[in-house]
Amino acid sequence: MIIIHLALHALIPLLLALFCYRDRWRQSYAWMMAGMLIDIDHLLADPIYDPTRCSIGFHPLHTSIPIVLYVLALAHPKTRLLAIGLCIHIALDSIDCQLNNGIWYTV
Repeated sequence: MIIIHLALHALIPLLLALFCYRDRWRQSYAWMMAGMLIDIDHLLADPIYDPTRCSIGFHPLHTSIPIVLYVLALAHPKTRLLAIGLCIHIALDSIDCQLNNGIWYTV
């Protein structure tokens, strides 16, 4: 299941870049993939990876305030592609939480 989850983190931004930003898909894809860098906050956890842990609400960059900022960043054209990548990342992680733990967000 983890392989599918990780593949979707790369595949969904790629498809979006190819279909919505065809003329500059490489640059768009790169900006959206930069949104995956928020997983750096996993390095603060012990253990770093736990397949039973829901990252939404647990890791600092996966909590409510940053998520609101990611959504707000969608409004500005200069931050939109990065924000799309961040929102895709959060959505996929939340779906993963639901499928693996039956919750959307760690409280």
